[in-house]
Amino acid sequence: MSPDNQAVMADRAVTAERCAAQWLSGEPAASAEEVARRLLAVQAQDPRGARLAVRARSAGLSAADVDSALACGSLVVSWLNRGTLHLVCAEDYWWLHPLTTPQVRAGNARRLAQEGVPPDDAERAVTTVRDALAADGPLTRSRLRERVAAAGVRTEGQALVHILLLASIRGLIVRGPVAGRDQAFVLARDWLGAPPAEMGREAALGELARRYLAGHAPANDRDLARWAGIGLRDARLGLARCGAVQRADGLAELPGNPRRAAAALPPPPRLLGAFDPLLLGWASRDPITGPHRHIVTVNGLFRPFALVDGRAVATWTINAGQVVLRPFADLEPETRAALNTDAADVTRFLGKQG
Repeated sequence: MSPDNQAVMADRAVTAERCAAQWLSGEPAASAEEVARRLLAVQAQDPRGARLAVRARSAGLSAADVDSALACGSLVVSWLNRGTLHLVCAEDYWWLHPLTTPQVRAGNARRLAQEGVPPDDAERAVTTVRDALAADGPLTRSRLRERVAAAGVRTEGQALVHILLLASIRGLIVRGPVAGRDQAFVLARDWLGAPPAEMGREAALGELARRYLAGHAPANDRDLARWAGIGLRDARLGLARCGAVQRADGLAELPGNPRRAAAALPPPPRLLGAFDPLLLGWASRDPITGPHRHIVTVNGLFRPFALVDGRAVATWTINAGQVVLRPFADLEPETRAALNTDAADVTRFLGKQG
Protein backbone atom coordinates (compact mmCIF):
# COMPACT_ATOMS: atom_id res chain seq x y z
CA MET A 1 0.00 0.00 0.00
CA SER A 2 1.37 3.43 -0.96
CA PRO A 3 2.08 6.04 1.73
CA ASP A 4 -0.84 8.14 0.45
CA ASN A 5 -3.24 5.23 0.74
CA GLN A 6 -1.94 4.45 4.21
CA ALA A 7 -2.60 8.04 5.26
CA VAL A 8 -6.14 7.87 3.87
CA MET A 9 -6.82 4.61 5.71
CA ALA A 10 -5.42 6.07 8.93
CA ASP A 11 -7.66 9.14 8.60
CA ARG A 12 -10.70 6.96 8.02
CA ALA A 13 -9.88 4.86 11.07
CA VAL A 14 -9.64 8.00 13.23
CA THR A 15 -12.96 9.25 11.84
CA ALA A 16 -14.60 5.90 12.62
CA GLU A 17 -13.35 6.12 16.21
CA ARG A 18 -14.67 9.64 16.53
CA CYS A 19 -18.06 8.64 15.14
CA ALA A 20 -18.20 5.87 17.74
CA ALA A 21 -17.29 8.34 20.50
CA GLN A 22 -20.01 10.64 19.17
CA TRP A 23 -22.57 7.81 19.55
CA LEU A 24 -23.17 7.60 15.80
CA SER A 25 -22.42 3.88 15.83
CA GLY A 26 -23.01 1.11 18.33
CA GLU A 27 -26.04 0.77 20.59
CA PRO A 28 -28.07 4.02 20.56
CA ALA A 29 -28.80 6.18 23.58
CA ALA A 30 -32.08 5.78 25.41
CA SER A 31 -32.58 9.40 26.52
CA ALA A 32 -31.70 12.96 25.63
CA GLU A 33 -29.79 13.23 28.90
CA GLU A 34 -27.57 10.29 27.92
CA VAL A 35 -26.65 12.02 24.67
CA ALA A 36 -25.88 15.32 26.40
CA ARG A 37 -23.86 13.53 29.07
CA ARG A 38 -21.73 11.72 26.47
CA LEU A 39 -21.10 14.79 24.32
CA LEU A 40 -20.96 17.11 27.38
CA ALA A 41 -22.18 20.14 25.40
CA VAL A 42 -24.29 20.23 22.22
CA GLN A 43 -24.30 23.49 20.28
CA ALA A 44 -27.83 24.86 20.49
CA GLN A 45 -28.23 28.24 18.85
CA ASP A 46 -30.30 26.31 16.30
CA PRO A 47 -32.95 24.60 18.48
CA ARG A 48 -33.99 22.10 15.80
CA GLY A 49 -30.33 21.22 15.18
CA ALA A 50 -29.76 20.46 18.87
CA ARG A 51 -32.82 18.20 18.93
CA LEU A 52 -31.70 16.45 15.75
CA ALA A 53 -28.30 15.82 17.34
CA VAL A 54 -30.16 13.85 20.01
CA ARG A 55 -32.20 11.98 17.39
CA ALA A 56 -29.13 10.85 15.45
CA ARG A 57 -27.64 9.29 18.56
CA SER A 58 -30.71 7.68 20.10
CA ALA A 59 -33.65 5.46 19.20
CA GLY A 60 -37.36 5.87 19.78
CA LEU A 61 -37.20 9.42 21.13
CA SER A 62 -38.95 12.50 19.78
CA ALA A 63 -38.29 16.24 19.86
CA ALA A 64 -40.95 16.39 22.57
CA ASP A 65 -38.72 14.23 24.79
CA VAL A 66 -35.96 16.83 24.53
CA ASP A 67 -38.47 19.55 25.38
CA SER A 68 -39.65 17.53 28.38
CA ALA A 69 -36.08 17.30 29.66
CA LEU A 70 -35.80 21.08 29.33
CA ALA A 71 -39.14 21.54 31.08
CA CYS A 72 -38.16 19.44 34.09
CA GLY A 73 -34.69 20.99 34.36
CA SER A 74 -32.57 17.90 33.66
CA LEU A 75 -31.27 19.70 30.55
CA VAL A 76 -30.59 23.42 30.17
CA VAL A 77 -29.29 25.73 27.47
CA SER A 78 -26.86 28.55 28.17
CA TRP A 79 -23.97 30.45 26.65
CA LEU A 80 -20.95 28.29 27.46
CA ASN A 81 -18.17 27.01 25.19
CA ARG A 82 -16.84 29.75 22.90
CA GLY A 83 -19.59 32.08 24.08
CA THR A 84 -22.13 30.02 22.12
CA LEU A 85 -25.43 28.52 23.26
CA HIS A 86 -25.03 24.86 24.28
CA LEU A 87 -27.36 22.17 25.57
CA VAL A 88 -25.96 20.48 28.69
CA CYS A 89 -27.07 18.29 31.56
CA ALA A 90 -28.04 20.38 34.56
CA GLU A 91 -25.37 18.83 36.77
CA ASP A 92 -22.66 19.80 34.28
CA TYR A 93 -23.76 23.42 34.03
CA TRP A 94 -22.40 24.35 37.45
CA TRP A 95 -18.76 23.49 36.79
CA LEU A 96 -18.71 24.16 33.03
CA HIS A 97 -20.07 27.69 33.37
CA PRO A 98 -17.24 29.21 35.47
CA LEU A 99 -14.67 27.42 33.31
CA THR A 100 -15.87 28.62 29.90
CA THR A 101 -17.56 32.01 30.39
CA PRO A 102 -14.90 34.36 31.85
CA GLN A 103 -13.09 34.53 28.51
CA VAL A 104 -16.14 36.01 26.77
CA ARG A 105 -16.64 38.90 29.20
CA ALA A 106 -14.46 41.38 27.34
CA GLY A 107 -16.19 40.67 24.04
CA ASN A 108 -19.58 41.03 25.68
CA ALA A 109 -18.67 44.43 27.14
CA ARG A 110 -17.39 45.58 23.75
CA ARG A 111 -20.56 44.47 21.95
CA LEU A 112 -22.80 46.16 24.52
CA ALA A 113 -20.96 49.41 23.89
CA GLN A 114 -21.31 48.94 20.14
CA GLU A 115 -25.04 48.37 20.58
CA GLY A 116 -25.45 51.60 22.51
CA VAL A 117 -25.76 50.11 26.00
CA PRO A 118 -23.36 51.89 28.41
CA PRO A 119 -22.26 50.11 31.61
CA ASP A 120 -24.85 51.79 33.87
CA ASP A 121 -27.64 50.81 31.48
CA ALA A 122 -26.31 47.26 31.27
CA GLU A 123 -26.40 46.99 35.06
CA ARG A 124 -29.95 48.31 35.18
CA ALA A 125 -30.99 45.87 32.47
CA VAL A 126 -29.49 42.84 34.24
CA THR A 127 -31.22 43.85 37.47
CA THR A 128 -34.49 44.21 35.56
CA VAL A 129 -34.11 40.75 34.01
CA ARG A 130 -33.31 39.20 37.39
CA ASP A 131 -36.24 40.87 39.12
CA ALA A 132 -38.68 40.02 36.32
CA LEU A 133 -37.72 36.35 36.39
CA ALA A 134 -37.88 36.25 40.19
CA ALA A 135 -41.38 37.68 40.14
CA ASP A 136 -42.91 36.21 36.98
CA GLY A 137 -40.52 33.68 35.40
CA PRO A 138 -40.12 31.72 33.24
CA LEU A 139 -40.23 34.49 30.59
CA THR A 140 -39.44 34.45 26.89
CA ARG A 141 -37.05 36.87 25.25
CA SER A 142 -39.90 38.97 23.86
CA ARG A 143 -41.38 39.37 27.36
CA LEU A 144 -37.99 40.31 28.78
CA ARG A 145 -37.52 42.81 25.95
CA GLU A 146 -40.66 44.59 27.16
CA ARG A 147 -39.39 44.74 30.74
CA VAL A 148 -35.92 45.98 29.80
CA ALA A 149 -37.31 48.59 27.39
CA ALA A 150 -39.69 49.79 30.11
CA ALA A 151 -36.62 50.31 32.32
CA GLY A 152 -35.30 52.76 29.74
CA VAL A 153 -32.56 50.54 28.28
CA ARG A 154 -32.01 50.12 24.56
CA THR A 155 -33.12 46.69 23.25
CA GLU A 156 -32.93 47.22 19.47
CA GLY A 157 -30.54 45.35 17.19
CA GLN A 158 -28.46 42.88 19.18
CA ALA A 159 -28.58 44.89 22.41
CA LEU A 160 -30.98 42.57 24.25
CA VAL A 161 -29.04 39.46 23.21
CA HIS A 162 -25.89 40.84 24.79
CA ILE A 163 -27.77 41.98 27.90
CA LEU A 164 -29.03 38.42 28.33
CA LEU A 165 -25.53 37.12 27.63
CA LEU A 166 -24.19 39.36 30.41
CA ALA A 167 -26.76 37.97 32.85
CA SER A 168 -25.79 34.47 31.74
CA ILE A 169 -22.06 35.12 32.13
CA ARG A 170 -22.79 36.16 35.70
CA GLY A 171 -24.52 32.85 36.31
CA LEU A 172 -27.90 34.46 36.96
CA ILE A 173 -29.99 32.96 34.15
CA VAL A 174 -30.26 29.94 31.86
CA ARG A 175 -32.71 28.92 29.17
CA GLY A 176 -35.21 26.44 30.54
CA PRO A 177 -38.65 25.32 29.35
CA VAL A 178 -39.83 25.56 25.75
CA ALA A 179 -42.64 28.04 25.17
CA GLY A 180 -44.10 27.50 21.71
CA ARG A 181 -41.27 28.10 19.25
CA ASP A 182 -39.26 30.01 21.83
CA GLN A 183 -37.40 29.00 24.97
CA ALA A 184 -38.04 30.78 28.22
CA PHE A 185 -35.36 32.16 30.52
CA VAL A 186 -35.27 31.26 34.20
CA LEU A 187 -33.15 32.13 37.21
CA ALA A 188 -30.43 29.49 37.43
CA ARG A 189 -30.69 28.93 41.19
CA ASP A 190 -34.48 28.87 41.19
CA TRP A 191 -34.60 26.41 38.30
CA LEU A 192 -31.65 24.17 39.15
CA GLY A 193 -31.47 24.52 42.90
CA ALA A 194 -28.45 25.49 44.95
CA PRO A 195 -25.15 24.80 43.19
CA PRO A 196 -22.93 21.99 44.46
CA ALA A 197 -19.61 22.64 46.15
CA GLU A 198 -17.38 24.59 43.79
CA MET A 199 -14.91 22.51 41.80
CA GLY A 200 -11.35 23.81 41.75
CA ARG A 201 -10.12 25.12 38.41
CA GLU A 202 -7.53 22.40 37.81
CA ALA A 203 -9.99 19.69 38.77
CA ALA A 204 -12.56 21.26 36.43
CA LEU A 205 -10.04 21.29 33.58
CA GLY A 206 -9.37 17.62 34.20
CA GLU A 207 -13.09 16.85 34.17
CA LEU A 208 -13.50 18.89 30.99
CA ALA A 209 -10.73 16.96 29.24
CA ARG A 210 -12.02 13.59 30.45
CA ARG A 211 -15.56 14.28 29.32
CA TYR A 212 -14.37 15.77 26.04
CA LEU A 213 -12.36 12.65 25.22
CA ALA A 214 -15.29 10.42 26.19
CA GLY A 215 -17.31 11.98 23.37
CA HIS A 216 -14.58 13.01 20.92
CA ALA A 217 -11.49 10.81 21.20
CA PRO A 218 -9.07 10.50 19.62
CA ALA A 219 -8.18 14.18 19.69
CA ASN A 220 -5.35 16.50 20.61
CA ASP A 221 -4.83 19.56 22.78
CA ARG A 222 -5.69 21.99 20.00
CA ASP A 223 -8.95 20.18 19.33
CA LEU A 224 -9.96 20.50 22.99
CA ALA A 225 -8.89 24.15 23.19
CA ARG A 226 -10.89 25.10 20.12
CA TRP A 227 -14.00 23.14 21.10
CA ALA A 228 -14.18 24.49 24.65
CA GLY A 229 -12.88 27.98 23.92
CA ILE A 230 -10.03 27.71 26.42
CA GLY A 231 -6.32 28.39 26.12
CA LEU A 232 -3.92 25.77 24.83
CA ARG A 233 -2.06 25.69 28.16
CA ASP A 234 -5.31 24.94 29.99
CA ALA A 235 -6.19 22.24 27.47
CA ARG A 236 -2.83 20.55 28.05
CA LEU A 237 -3.24 20.81 31.81
CA GLY A 238 -6.68 19.23 31.57
CA LEU A 239 -5.43 16.34 29.46
CA ALA A 240 -2.64 15.72 31.93
CA ARG A 241 -5.04 15.87 34.87
CA CYS A 242 -7.45 13.34 33.36
CA GLY A 243 -4.71 10.79 32.65
CA ALA A 244 -5.09 10.93 28.86
CA VAL A 245 -2.95 8.45 26.94
CA GLN A 246 -0.84 9.73 24.06
CA ARG A 247 -1.02 7.46 21.00
CA ALA A 248 1.61 6.81 18.37
CA ASP A 249 -0.31 9.03 15.92
CA GLY A 250 -0.03 12.00 18.32
CA LEU A 251 -3.67 11.92 19.38
CA ALA A 252 -4.97 11.37 22.91
CA GLU A 253 -7.60 9.03 24.30
CA LEU A 254 -8.74 7.79 27.66
CA PRO A 255 -7.04 4.69 29.06
CA GLY A 256 -8.58 1.59 27.52
CA ASN A 257 -10.63 3.70 25.04
CA PRO A 258 -14.06 2.13 25.65
CA ARG A 259 -15.32 3.24 22.21
CA ARG A 260 -12.71 1.43 20.10
CA ALA A 261 -14.76 -1.75 19.72
CA ALA A 262 -17.72 0.21 18.34
CA ALA A 263 -15.37 1.87 15.83
CA ALA A 264 -14.78 -1.45 14.06
CA LEU A 265 -17.88 -0.74 11.96
CA PRO A 266 -18.62 2.55 10.16
CA PRO A 267 -21.73 4.43 11.29
CA PRO A 268 -24.86 3.65 9.28
CA PRO A 269 -26.07 6.26 6.74
CA ARG A 270 -27.63 9.03 8.75
CA LEU A 271 -29.06 12.52 8.40
CA LEU A 272 -27.44 15.01 10.76
CA GLY A 273 -28.92 18.38 11.59
CA ALA A 274 -27.61 21.93 11.47
CA PHE A 275 -24.58 22.55 13.68
CA ASP A 276 -24.18 18.85 14.38
CA PRO A 277 -21.45 18.13 16.95
CA LEU A 278 -19.59 15.99 14.40
CA LEU A 279 -18.56 19.17 12.57
CA LEU A 280 -17.73 21.14 15.71
CA GLY A 281 -15.67 18.85 17.89
CA TRP A 282 -12.19 19.22 16.39
CA ALA A 283 -9.93 21.89 14.94
CA SER A 284 -10.45 20.55 11.41
CA ARG A 285 -13.69 19.28 9.88
CA ASP A 286 -12.04 18.35 6.57
CA PRO A 287 -12.09 14.58 7.28
CA ILE A 288 -15.91 14.78 7.32
CA THR A 289 -16.61 17.43 4.67
CA GLY A 290 -13.76 16.68 2.27
CA PRO A 291 -14.05 19.11 -0.66
CA HIS A 292 -17.64 19.99 0.26
CA ARG A 293 -16.77 22.85 2.56
CA HIS A 294 -19.90 24.74 1.50
CA ILE A 295 -21.68 22.70 4.19
CA VAL A 296 -20.44 25.56 6.38
CA THR A 297 -21.48 28.86 4.81
CA VAL A 298 -19.35 32.00 4.67
CA ASN A 299 -21.47 33.55 7.45
CA GLY A 300 -20.87 30.57 9.75
CA LEU A 301 -24.05 28.54 9.33
CA PHE A 302 -23.65 24.76 9.48
CA ARG A 303 -26.09 23.10 7.09
CA PRO A 304 -27.81 19.77 7.78
CA PHE A 305 -25.98 17.00 5.92
CA ALA A 306 -26.04 13.28 5.20
CA LEU A 307 -23.25 11.12 6.60
CA VAL A 308 -22.27 7.90 4.80
CA ASP A 309 -19.19 5.87 5.81
CA GLY A 310 -18.02 8.79 7.90
CA ARG A 311 -18.18 11.31 5.02
CA ALA A 312 -20.63 14.04 4.05
CA VAL A 313 -22.41 13.02 0.83
CA ALA A 314 -25.33 15.48 0.65
CA THR A 315 -27.08 18.39 2.27
CA TRP A 316 -30.78 18.30 3.09
CA THR A 317 -33.68 20.50 4.02
CA ILE A 318 -37.32 20.07 5.04
CA ASN A 319 -39.90 21.37 2.59
CA ALA A 320 -43.62 21.07 3.28
CA GLY A 321 -42.90 18.49 5.96
CA GLN A 322 -40.74 16.31 3.72
CA VAL A 323 -36.97 15.81 3.73
CA VAL A 324 -35.37 16.95 0.47
CA LEU A 325 -31.92 15.45 -0.15
CA ARG A 326 -29.32 17.20 -2.33
CA PRO A 327 -26.53 14.68 -3.03
CA PHE A 328 -23.08 15.81 -4.07
CA ALA A 329 -22.90 12.87 -6.50
CA ASP A 330 -25.00 9.87 -7.49
CA LEU A 331 -25.74 7.64 -4.50
CA GLU A 332 -25.85 3.87 -4.55
CA PRO A 333 -29.44 2.54 -4.39
CA GLU A 334 -28.81 0.93 -1.00
CA THR A 335 -27.40 4.18 0.37
CA ARG A 336 -30.32 6.24 -0.91
CA ALA A 337 -32.79 3.71 0.52
CA ALA A 338 -31.08 3.90 3.93
CA LEU A 339 -31.16 7.70 3.87
CA ASN A 340 -34.83 7.67 2.87
CA THR A 341 -35.56 5.45 5.86
CA ASP A 342 -33.67 7.85 8.11
CA ALA A 343 -35.53 10.78 6.55
CA ALA A 344 -38.81 9.19 7.60
CA ASP A 345 -37.46 8.98 11.13
CA VAL A 346 -36.51 12.67 11.03
CA THR A 347 -40.11 13.63 10.23
CA ARG A 348 -41.40 11.23 12.89
CA PHE A 349 -39.00 12.66 15.47
CA LEU A 350 -39.86 16.30 14.74
CA GLY A 351 -43.61 15.72 14.53
CA LYS A 352 -45.38 19.07 14.62
CA GLN A 353 -42.04 20.83 15.07
CA GLY A 354 -41.05 19.82 11.53
